[in-house]
This record gives sequence, C-alpha cells and structure tokens, in this order.
Amino acid sequence: MNSPHRKRSDTTMPTLPVLDSTVHHRESGDPDGLPFVFLHGNPTSSHLWRDVLPGVAAPGRRLLAPDLIGMGDSGKPDLAYSFDDHARYLDAWFDALGLTEAVLVGHDWGGALAFDRAARLPDRVLGIAFTETIVKPLAGDEFPSAGRELFTLLRTPGVGEDMILNKSLFIERLPDTLVTPLAPADLDAYRRPFPTPRSRRPVLAWARMMPLDGEPADVVARVERYDAWLAASPDVPKLLAAFEPGPGAMTDRQAVAWCEEHVAGLEVSRHGIAGHHSPEDRPQELAAAISAWADRHGWGKGV
Repeated sequence: MNSPHRKRSDTTMPTLPVLDSTVHHRESGDPDGLPFVFLHGNPTSSHLWRDVLPGVAAPGRRLLAPDLIGMGDSGKPDLAYSFDDHARYLDAWFDALGLTEAVLVGHDWGGALAFDRAARLPDRVLGIAFTETIVKPLAGDEFPSAGRELFTLLRTPGVGEDMILNKSLFIERLPDTLVTPLAPADLDAYRRPFPTPRSRRPVLAWARMMPLDGEPADVVARVERYDAWLAASPDVPKLLAAFEPGPGAMTDRQAVAWCEEHVAGLEVSRHGIAGHHSPEDRPQELAAAISAWADRHGWGKGV
C-alpha cells in the first residue's frame, strides 16, 4: 500500500485496525520504495528505532516500525500475549498494509519474530538484519548466571508478577542496560504505554518466554524451527550487527561464533561497546551498517 500524498521525508504515525484491535506504526522514507520493517522487543516500542530510521533512509526504501500488539501505542486486547499471538497480529498488520515482501530488521524479540516470519513465509522476506536477539535455545552455562537467576525469578508464580506487574522492573531498569544515558523524556516514552499492572502483562509474558533449558516448550520448538531455516537459506542475505558486550548484552563472542557457523548467508558487522538495547546506544553505527548492507544487495541507494 503506497501513500501518494506523503512526501519522502515525512514521518507519519498511523494506527490501523488489525484483527480485533489496532496496530500503530511509524513510517518514513520513500512511500513507493521497498519496505524495511523494524521490529522492537521487550519492553520497548517503535520509539527504539527513532534515531536509526533516518540513517537507513534512501531513495527506494520505505521504512516502517510497528508497535507490537499490547505495546507502544498499539491496542491492548485481552490476550495471553504468547509468541503465537504476536506473530498473528504482526502477520495481519503486514497484510493490512499490503506488504507482500520486505527486508526485516529485528532487536531482541523483534529479531525472533523476524526469523519466525521468514521460516513460515520465506517468499515474503528478502533479507534480515538483527542485533541482540534470540538466535537459539539456551542451556547449561550459555546464559550468564545473573541472567539465569533473574529469569528463574520471573518464572516463579507471584514473584514475576511482583517484579513486572507491580514494580515494572524491566522499564525502570532499562537505563541499566545501556552504556549511554537515556534522556528522561525517552524513558517516559517507554513508560507511557504501561501505566498499570494490567497493561504490563505483555512485558511479563515476553520475559517468561526466554527459551532456557527446554522451556517453554512451544517457544523452544518455534526457535528450533527458525534455526533450521536460518541454516538452510543461503539465498536470503542476513546481517548480524555485533557490538562489544556492554550491560545486559546477550550477544557475546561465543554467540557471534555460533551465528557464523550456523546461519547461512550471514555477514557480520562489528562495532564498539553497547548494552542490550544497541539501537539506543549506537543508532548511527547500526543504521550505517544496515544501509551499507542494503546497498550491497541493491535495496535502494544509500546516501
């Protein structure tokens, strides 16, 4: 779906009816260009990409960043907020916009959703760029001990609810996952969609989905399916933007090495230190890496 009355440099913030709810997204770039879809994770929103999108913009690129269902300014229907729920609403949003093919860019659970969509609908994904995301199920000592302790507590009935629904731990500690200070206005932008315990249910649901030691089984199975696709799709270009691990980072050198061995068609761009929310810490470097990768594959002309 093109937007004939929108200028190339404009940013719009439409909200579309999707299934029984609504999905909000930010959009900029060339309205007639190839869609690049930027997917955020937990506990953020499309606000995460605000300083990345301008650096990817170029003739021939249409840039879109949706808020996942229950997050940002998207609707908050009465759901379990399972992985399948997020995938269903995201698929319906693509269909509502008539996006028959796209380049996907994902961070955190947004990367997992990108991989999952590509594995299910390979003809609709031209390429995937990812950073700080879930590339495989984790077991044993692959997860840092502090992180394992945290996610064990989050899965404990009553404890996880207190940490996320009552204390909003993931939002309030978001600055602790960054190398660079987060402006108060930006922290408020991440807080705003989650003013009540009930509104924070998607944050808790995502936290409990981390695939650790074979659980939850449905998410582990989904990750294993997209891992099989990642290994068997050399014709689909992939970019891992790897940063020197800062606070809360998931992608250490061992994870990069695993990707280099198991992900077909992969390029790796290496950068300086960043925390888990790398699009916040190093947006210009991330944008430049994505834009240069897109140039190499003829997806619009970088500036």
